[in-house]
Amino acid sequence: MPKKLEAKKPAKKAEKQSDYNAQQITVLEGLDPVRKRPGMYIGNTASEGLHHLIWEVVDNAIDEAMAGFCTEVIVTLLPDRMVSVHDNGRGIPVDIHKQTKKSALELVLTKLHAGGKFGEGGYKVSGGLHGVGVSVVNALSEYTKAEVKRDGKLWMQEYDRGRPLKNVKAVGSAKGTGTTITFKPDATIFTVLDFNLETIYDHLRQQAYLTKGVKIMVVDQRDKKNPVAYGFYFEGGIASYIRHLNNHVEPKHENVFYVDKEQDDVRVEIALQYSDEFKENTYAFANNIANPEGGSHLVGFRTALTRAINNYGRKQGILKEKDENLSGEDSREGLTAVISVKVKEPQFEGQTKAKLGNAEVRPIVDNIMYDTFATWLEEHPRDAEAIVGKCILAQRARVAARAARDTVLRKGALEGLTLPGKLADCSTRDASRSELYIVEGDSAGGSAKQGRDREFQAILPLRGKILNVEKARLDKMLANNELKALVIALGTNIGDQFEIEKLRYDRIIIMTDADVDGAHIRTLLLTLFYRYFPELIKQGHIYIAQPPLFSIKKGKEMNWIYNEAELENYKKKMGISDQDFNIQEEPTEDEGEQPVETEVEQKAETKTPKLSIQRYKGLGEMNPEQLWTTTMDPVTRVLKQVTALDAQKADSVFDILMGADVEPRKQFINSHAKSVKNLDI
Repeated sequence: MPKKLEAKKPAKKAEKQSDYNAQQITVLEGLDPVRKRPGMYIGNTASEGLHHLIWEVVDNAIDEAMAGFCTEVIVTLLPDRMVSVHDNGRGIPVDIHKQTKKSALELVLTKLHAGGKFGEGGYKVSGGLHGVGVSVVNALSEYTKAEVKRDGKLWMQEYDRGRPLKNVKAVGSAKGTGTTITFKPDATIFTVLDFNLETIYDHLRQQAYLTKGVKIMVVDQRDKKNPVAYGFYFEGGIASYIRHLNNHVEPKHENVFYVDKEQDDVRVEIALQYSDEFKENTYAFANNIANPEGGSHLVGFRTALTRAINNYGRKQGILKEKDENLSGEDSREGLTAVISVKVKEPQFEGQTKAKLGNAEVRPIVDNIMYDTFATWLEEHPRDAEAIVGKCILAQRARVAARAARDTVLRKGALEGLTLPGKLADCSTRDASRSELYIVEGDSAGGSAKQGRDREFQAILPLRGKILNVEKARLDKMLANNELKALVIALGTNIGDQFEIEKLRYDRIIIMTDADVDGAHIRTLLLTLFYRYFPELIKQGHIYIAQPPLFSIKKGKEMNWIYNEAELENYKKKMGISDQDFNIQEEPTEDEGEQPVETEVEQKAETKTPKLSIQRYKGLGEMNPEQLWTTTMDPVTRVLKQVTALDAQKADSVFDILMGADVEPRKQFINSHAKSVKNLDI
């Protein structure tokens, strides 16, 4: 029998192969590949991808500015989900292309890899080197209009999902030159269709800093009665950017180091300043494109920075012979820096341009940075002394932190990485299946331990509020018992010895009460993860549990409501008002969360059943079964995944809310107090 089965296998395989022929090969023409796989070109079809459409068109205008032909860019948000981007550059060429016999404007808007960035003479440097930017925008928009001012005429062409409706033609006369691209994102492709004004402000402000002398305007005309206009213009370039980034911190020295030089056709612009903070904030750009993963320019900068500080410290006798050299980590504590390079032929990793790969850029940045920074230190002795002193303190703290970390890890190893009385671990050792609930208080911790699925859910209760790590170095942090327990539970180590491969739980879930104290604990934990375990956030391992705020009971039927808005929707859907509820704010001693039902209410219920509603202010008010059903059961629970799409903005918010400076926090609270809803104090 086995032999007969084996004999048939090759025949079946051959039969399948014969079905796979040329007819199964699909050729996507024109812009069809973009519509078929939009994520390959813009990252995703959610909010990030939606805004990426604006960035692609703005990048073209910035390329004109870097080439010296554009001084103004205007982004206008129009009614009906439309966006217009205008620049006063040279204007996209409209004459007939010899090879294709079509207008150059139509080629740029409808063909991938068509543009003035491949050959000689178009652009010396540019951000959009793949030639897919504006054509991708056209492909992913249900309507696009391109208007070009050239040769005293206004040229125009319209498109329907990337396909031209008519030929390029002159529709009137015009003064000057420039390009205006108007588009409406395709609702059948994007899951999010609302543009966020703050997101646009932040990105375009950054572009204005990186392209000094260019004016960038944002006009919001979506509300015709209350239009909003805002402009950015920075003559100081990235030196002004550094002052903006350090707006909420105390600088260690007054003068901002700044250099703008060119070597071997590579233009290098660097600005930096140290502050009293413990973290490093370094931002790298190539041709105005952010490189969150750095690259050769960042490596060259860091090498030169550490070498210059060590050499200056030795020369001035601040670093003694017996002292070991400052490490790269020491020399970057409290550093805020921006590195911007302009390269003729940059080699990026993928369309998202996360990392610069040009090997020749590293020694150029290294040379320029070392020579100019070493000279600057000599010319600014007070600033130099403050910087070296800051770095030496960082070195001492690093040594102390290493000793504290080693002590914690040795203790954890001896205890088998378990914490009796605190961590209730799960039985599985498969990290991809397991999850850790960080729970506020022993009461909620007890319910969670009883209600969980022991196979894959671990519980770590916190007693009180953890240390604010925004104001403390690693050595002090590891002296905190609650944080020490968490570090051991995660298993990843911390600091420069962090290894995400050793993470013991795929999901780390913060579960706190829905009140001010719960929000504070949640913020403290997020600060910890963002500062010391950023990779956990980047790779999507951190979540926030969403326990219900209300329960509504009618007889034996129970409904869970998670926020005020959902409660109002429930009332409208059921056609009920507040008079239909028996309201119970506090649980009874015997039944925990169950509402009190008096004899009068019970009699009334036989005639006209009333709904019993309870508001939960703490997880401890739920019994284990209810906590499992509402908050911990993977089938029914709601989790919010923590992400940091804008690292710079996240840094700024953590500085304001958790830093040592009180005044910026007061201003933040005053500015946002009115937008807070349903605050429990």
